[in-house]
Amino acid sequence: MKGLRVLVFVNLLGANAFGQIDMNDSSAQVIGYWDLNETQSYLITQENIRVRGDDTTSREFYKYLVDMTIVDSTENSYLIDWFYSDYDVQTDNELIKKLAAVAEDMTVRIRTDELGAFQEVINWEEVRAHILKGTEILAQDTKDIPNMDEVIKQLEGMYSTKESIELGAVKDMRQFFTFHGAKYEYGKDYNADMKVANLRGGEPFDAKVTVWLDELNPDDNNFIIRMQQTVDSEQLTNATFEYLVNVADMKKAPAPTKEEMPTLTNDTWTASRIHGSGWIIYSVETKEVRSEGGTNTEERIIEIQ
Repeated sequence: MKGLRVLVFVNLLGANAFGQIDMNDSSAQVIGYWDLNETQSYLITQENIRVRGDDTTSREFYKYLVDMTIVDSTENSYLIDWFYSDYDVQTDNELIKKLAAVAEDMTVRIRTDELGAFQEVINWEEVRAHILKGTEILAQDTKDIPNMDEVIKQLEGMYSTKESIELGAVKDMRQFFTFHGAKYEYGKDYNADMKVANLRGGEPFDAKVTVWLDELNPDDNNFIIRMQQTVDSEQLTNATFEYLVNVADMKKAPAPTKEEMPTLTNDTWTASRIHGSGWIIYSVETKEVRSEGGTNTEERIIEIQ
């Protein structure tokens, strides 16, 4: 998740500054002004849509709650608990429902720096144990479903190490803290080359990122920041091809040829309305993975309750 900290290419202001909007230079800074034991609740919704040609081949809708509690506060850091509950999955795929239930009542404790920028997951071993306990039950309930062991193995892999949890498993956290720790000036684009996690394993992908301050609302003490991220298409296509070849080899099935592999693109757009206290009011992230045959869209919304 280090790559998500946009402060690597944006000048920072000190954490002691009063307020986060400065109309003198039309800027905003994203810093967490959070109190010990303060709690905010968020509704998180996610919709996954697969389109092939002119047909929508699948649609999945997730909804769950997250309670964020500041459990420790020092001059240099915050410790924050994320508690997941009340999962509601709307899909015809019973397997997807079972997979989502694995994270029910899970607590993830993270550390940020004094500005509120994400640093690390503290209790990653407890998180891994929670997921493994759930997948053990899931494996028994779905033992007659073909290829289920592969699906469970992939889920367990996302939670197998501290790094894999931070880079790929907690997507809602990555979205929440995308802009924390930096100052942004209105009318200025911030561009950077970054690394993006390869969730199938292997080397991370190169990506182009642009961040900009889109709206300042000093009367309401909030502002909107946006980001666009584009993954290197050639690296993404090659990595996906290698994955498909490995899967075919494990299944003793014919492997695809390079000529059959369509070019893939991966673009992500993030927009967050942020309060002067550093709490997210509303955030939406849309990821589109496209190929010649169709489009996979994932949209996640974080909304304060």
